Amino acid sequence: MIAPTAIIAKDVKIGTGVSVYNFVNLYGCEIKDNTKIGSFVEIQKNAFVGSNCKISSHTFICEGVTIGNNCFIGHGVMFINDRHPQSTDADGNLATESDWILEKTIIEDNVSIGTGAIIMCGITIGKGAVIGAGAVVTKNVEPRSTVIGIPARLHWRKK
Repeated sequence: MIAPTAIIAKDVKIGTGVSVYNFVNLYGCEIKDNTKIGSFVEIQKNAFVGSNCKISSHTFICEGVTIGNNCFIGHGVMFINDRHPQSTDADGNLATESDWILEKTIIEDNVSIGTGAIIMCGITIGKGAVIGAGAVVTKNVEPRSTVIGIPARLHWRKK
Protein backbone atom coordinates (compact mmCIF):
# COMPACT_ATOMS: atom_id res chain seq x y z
CA MET A 1 0.00 0.00 0.00
CA ILE A 2 1.48 3.29 -1.14
CA ALA A 3 -0.47 6.41 -0.14
CA PRO A 4 -1.24 8.83 -2.98
CA THR A 5 0.43 11.73 -1.17
CA ALA A 6 3.76 9.90 -0.73
CA ILE A 7 6.62 11.23 -2.84
CA ILE A 8 8.82 8.34 -3.97
CA ALA A 9 11.69 9.03 -6.35
CA LYS A 10 12.28 6.65 -9.24
CA ASP A 11 15.63 5.53 -7.76
CA VAL A 12 14.05 4.10 -4.57
CA LYS A 13 14.20 0.31 -4.20
CA ILE A 14 11.08 -1.01 -2.44
CA GLY A 15 10.53 -4.67 -1.50
CA THR A 16 7.26 -6.55 -1.50
CA GLY A 17 4.54 -5.87 1.05
CA VAL A 18 5.91 -2.44 1.98
CA SER A 19 3.39 0.13 3.26
CA VAL A 20 4.07 3.83 2.79
CA TYR A 21 1.61 6.24 4.39
CA ASN A 22 0.74 9.88 3.66
CA PHE A 23 3.22 12.72 3.20
CA VAL A 24 6.33 10.52 3.05
CA ASN A 25 9.43 11.59 1.11
CA LEU A 26 11.73 8.81 -0.14
CA TYR A 27 14.69 9.25 -2.48
CA GLY A 28 17.73 7.14 -3.32
CA CYS A 29 17.08 4.70 -0.46
CA GLU A 30 16.24 1.02 -0.15
CA ILE A 31 13.34 -0.42 1.86
CA LYS A 32 13.09 -4.21 2.23
CA ASP A 33 10.01 -6.46 2.45
CA ASN A 34 7.03 -5.97 4.78
CA THR A 35 8.24 -2.70 6.29
CA LYS A 36 5.81 0.07 7.26
CA ILE A 37 6.73 3.72 6.80
CA GLY A 38 4.49 6.10 8.78
CA SER A 39 3.28 9.55 7.76
CA PHE A 40 5.63 12.53 7.58
CA VAL A 41 8.79 10.38 7.32
CA GLU A 42 11.78 11.30 5.17
CA ILE A 43 14.36 8.73 4.14
CA GLN A 44 17.30 10.11 2.20
CA LYS A 45 19.61 8.70 -0.44
CA ASN A 46 22.02 5.95 0.55
CA ALA A 47 19.92 4.96 3.56
CA PHE A 48 18.80 1.35 4.01
CA VAL A 49 15.84 -0.06 5.99
CA GLY A 50 15.61 -3.84 6.42
CA SER A 51 12.63 -6.19 6.37
CA ASN A 52 9.76 -6.23 8.87
CA CYS A 53 10.53 -2.80 10.30
CA LYS A 54 8.13 -0.16 11.55
CA ILE A 55 9.20 3.43 11.02
CA SER A 56 6.79 5.66 12.96
CA SER A 57 5.58 9.09 11.89
CA HIS A 58 7.71 12.24 11.83
CA THR A 59 11.00 10.31 11.72
CA PHE A 60 14.03 11.47 9.75
CA ILE A 61 16.48 8.86 8.40
CA CYS A 62 19.38 10.59 6.71
CA GLU A 63 22.01 9.47 4.26
CA GLY A 64 24.41 6.90 5.68
CA VAL A 65 21.97 5.21 8.08
CA THR A 66 21.52 1.44 7.86
CA ILE A 67 18.66 -0.11 9.80
CA GLY A 68 18.60 -3.90 10.14
CA ASN A 69 15.64 -6.29 10.10
CA ASN A 70 12.77 -6.36 12.62
CA CYS A 71 13.46 -2.90 14.01
CA PHE A 72 11.02 -0.46 15.58
CA ILE A 73 11.73 3.24 15.16
CA GLY A 74 9.41 5.39 17.28
CA HIS A 75 7.73 8.69 16.44
CA GLY A 76 9.96 11.66 15.77
CA VAL A 77 13.30 9.83 15.89
CA MET A 78 16.11 11.89 14.35
CA PHE A 79 19.33 10.50 12.91
CA ILE A 80 22.37 12.73 12.41
CA ASN A 81 25.10 12.14 9.81
CA ASP A 82 27.46 15.11 10.26
CA ARG A 83 29.23 16.12 13.49
CA HIS A 84 30.09 19.61 12.26
CA PRO A 85 27.19 20.93 10.17
CA GLN A 86 27.59 24.37 8.63
CA SER A 87 25.55 26.31 6.12
CA THR A 88 28.55 27.96 4.44
CA ASP A 89 32.13 27.09 3.55
CA ALA A 90 35.23 29.04 4.68
CA ASP A 91 34.62 31.62 1.92
CA GLY A 92 31.00 32.25 2.94
CA ASN A 93 29.51 30.33 0.02
CA LEU A 94 26.62 27.95 0.62
CA ALA A 95 28.06 24.58 1.62
CA THR A 96 27.83 21.63 -0.77
CA GLU A 97 28.21 17.89 -0.27
CA SER A 98 31.98 18.25 -0.66
CA ASP A 99 32.11 20.52 2.43
CA TRP A 100 31.15 17.89 5.00
CA ILE A 101 32.09 14.40 6.16
CA LEU A 102 29.39 11.71 6.14
CA GLU A 103 29.58 9.46 9.19
CA LYS A 104 27.61 6.24 8.83
CA THR A 105 25.33 4.82 11.51
CA ILE A 106 24.46 1.13 11.87
CA ILE A 107 21.32 -0.10 13.59
CA GLU A 108 21.56 -3.89 13.89
CA ASP A 109 18.61 -6.34 13.82
CA ASN A 110 15.80 -6.35 16.41
CA VAL A 111 16.52 -2.88 17.78
CA SER A 112 13.78 -0.72 19.30
CA ILE A 113 14.26 3.06 19.39
CA GLY A 114 11.78 5.07 21.48
CA THR A 115 9.90 8.21 20.54
CA GLY A 116 11.94 11.38 20.21
CA ALA A 117 15.36 9.75 20.43
CA ILE A 118 18.29 11.42 18.70
CA ILE A 119 20.95 9.15 17.23
CA MET A 120 24.39 10.68 16.67
CA CYS A 121 26.38 9.63 13.60
CA GLY A 122 29.31 7.24 13.47
CA ILE A 123 27.90 4.74 15.96
CA THR A 124 26.53 1.20 16.02
CA ILE A 125 23.48 0.15 18.02
CA GLY A 126 23.85 -3.58 18.67
CA LYS A 127 21.40 -6.38 17.99
CA GLY A 128 18.39 -6.43 20.30
CA ALA A 129 19.19 -3.11 21.98
CA VAL A 130 16.49 -0.77 23.30
CA ILE A 131 16.85 3.01 23.19
CA GLY A 132 14.59 4.83 25.65
CA ALA A 133 12.23 7.58 24.56
CA GLY A 134 13.97 10.95 24.33
CA ALA A 135 17.46 9.48 24.69
CA VAL A 136 20.39 11.17 22.98
CA VAL A 137 22.69 8.38 21.83
CA THR A 138 26.28 9.58 21.34
CA LYS A 139 28.20 6.29 21.67
CA ASN A 140 27.94 2.69 20.52
CA VAL A 141 25.27 0.64 22.28
CA GLU A 142 26.11 -2.97 23.14
CA PRO A 143 23.80 -5.76 21.94
CA ARG A 144 20.82 -6.54 24.23
CA SER A 145 21.36 -3.33 26.21
CA THR A 146 18.83 -0.71 27.23
CA VAL A 147 20.05 2.88 27.32
CA ILE A 148 18.17 5.95 28.55
CA GLY A 149 18.79 9.64 29.20
CA ILE A 150 20.77 12.58 27.90
CA PRO A 151 23.36 11.50 27.06
CA ALA A 152 22.16 7.92 26.85
CA ARG A 153 23.63 5.67 29.53
CA LEU A 154 23.34 1.98 30.24
CA HIS A 155 20.19 1.17 32.18
CA TRP A 156 20.11 -2.59 31.81
CA ARG A 157 21.88 -5.34 29.88
CA LYS A 158 20.53 -8.82 29.18
CA LYS A 159 23.21 -11.50 29.54
